[in-house]
Amino acid sequence: MALITNPVLPGYHPDPSILRVGDDYYIAVSTFEWFPGVQIHHSRDLVHWRLLTYPLTRTSQLDMVGNIDSGGVWAPCLSHADGLFYLVYTDVKSRKGAFKDTHNYLVTAENIEGPWSDPIYLNSSGFDPSLFHDDDGSSWLLNMIWDFRKGQNSFAGIALQRYDRATHSLTGPIRNIFKGTRLGVTEAPHLYKRNGNYYLVTAEGGTGYTHAVTVARSSSLLGPYEVDPDNPVLTSDQSQRDQLQKAGHASLVETQAGEWYMAHLCGRPVVEDKCILGRETAIQKCHWTQEGWLRVVNGPHPSINVEAPKLPAPPIPMEDNRDEFSGPELKRYWNSLRRPFREDWLSLSERTGFLRLKGGESMQSTHHQSLLARRLTDFHVEVETQLEYSPENFQQMAGLIIYYDTTDYAYLHVTHHETDGRCLGIIESRHGIYDELLLNKIPLPEGPTRLMATIHKERMQFYAAPVDEAWRAIGDVIDIRNLSDDAADYIRFTGTFVGLCTQDLGGRCQAADFAYFDYRPLS
Repeated sequence: MALITNPVLPGYHPDPSILRVGDDYYIAVSTFEWFPGVQIHHSRDLVHWRLLTYPLTRTSQLDMVGNIDSGGVWAPCLSHADGLFYLVYTDVKSRKGAFKDTHNYLVTAENIEGPWSDPIYLNSSGFDPSLFHDDDGSSWLLNMIWDFRKGQNSFAGIALQRYDRATHSLTGPIRNIFKGTRLGVTEAPHLYKRNGNYYLVTAEGGTGYTHAVTVARSSSLLGPYEVDPDNPVLTSDQSQRDQLQKAGHASLVETQAGEWYMAHLCGRPVVEDKCILGRETAIQKCHWTQEGWLRVVNGPHPSINVEAPKLPAPPIPMEDNRDEFSGPELKRYWNSLRRPFREDWLSLSERTGFLRLKGGESMQSTHHQSLLARRLTDFHVEVETQLEYSPENFQQMAGLIIYYDTTDYAYLHVTHHETDGRCLGIIESRHGIYDELLLNKIPLPEGPTRLMATIHKERMQFYAAPVDEAWRAIGDVIDIRNLSDDAADYIRFTGTFVGLCTQDLGGRCQAADFAYFDYRPLS
């Protein structure tokens, strides 16, 4: 029996929206402030997945420069009707305090790999938009409603409004069709129709350890919706921290043979409930009761190993974890902060066989950082690069960064000191508090420098060496449990990245050349 091993998308891959078109399965996930926007993964068997494409690749579709940490793209929903793919998503501009500025958009494409259209603006009444296509040819937009008023339930219910495919606009009255259950924090709506009934799937309980999946149904699209008497349908067993935690924010898919599966987010804590990989995507098998209610097999708690559908498993080409920067384009797993890949700060052509990064703003900037990174997807890993860089002053830095957001990161970098010359340093930001972890900078000879980090769950060690010399540990072991959703005073939603960056705080854009980046999972 073939098994799905969870999480199917390890590392920061939250808010999955799953879709089948013919024999192809797709999962779209949130990307927040990371560019390009929205990852779409592809499978033929629900077991083997690969990153296929990003639909939001242009600033005309997604302009995030200045967006706050954990702003940007929230909870995309992927759907298909009449030969066209639809993707709705939120671009969150503010999220702290009473107000949330959450703008919802729609893009379309005939082919899943694009080209995707420029966006159609929908509304800003709340986040987590979803598009439902009924069998009568109508389409309907859902989103949670944000109520900022004192004394009110901020998660005020699920809005429903018709979307006119011909005029590309919302039309008709807005209805609040579901105000949630006692679990509260009702969000992430998805609608499905089965045997004449409409099934509304929502997330409740908040996106932390009390997260849950709620199902309600109605014979009418407009409701009223009856909550499953055994609600929640899915939630984690908080007493079993070695099992999948934070289970919630789900969507459903029916296989070619009529089997049902649920994609949902989850988390895996490494120490003290800290999930350094972020919120991940898992899949559970489901069935329907005689009374017409959805049940998770072996639920309501999620399973790590799940029976897979009997589908052929064609080989899936996976991108090499070592990037030599020898081609005209970056590998798909690379991301930047808030801005697209452009020659004014990143180039693969100015020096053949190298990635050239031109010095940008500081690590706390929400505007123009020159940072290229990929998700940390393993608890045990080595990451390595080789750098050629000639800084002229202390405001110029380049190197290897382990990054969560503008407040939490650890950075092994080459810089220049007035008396030591070219040297190595470590900058750490922990909960927004700046520190330098080396008592004295380490002088470096001219020429290429290798940099490496080894990560074993919450423990990370930096290393450095000239080419063809033995590695030398730089600084002490660093505790990186702060690189997690769970380590902040105010909730955040991404995950740890590993990558390359350079800064020129004097504004001269001094460039650094990287020869390769190697990501090596360890057993």
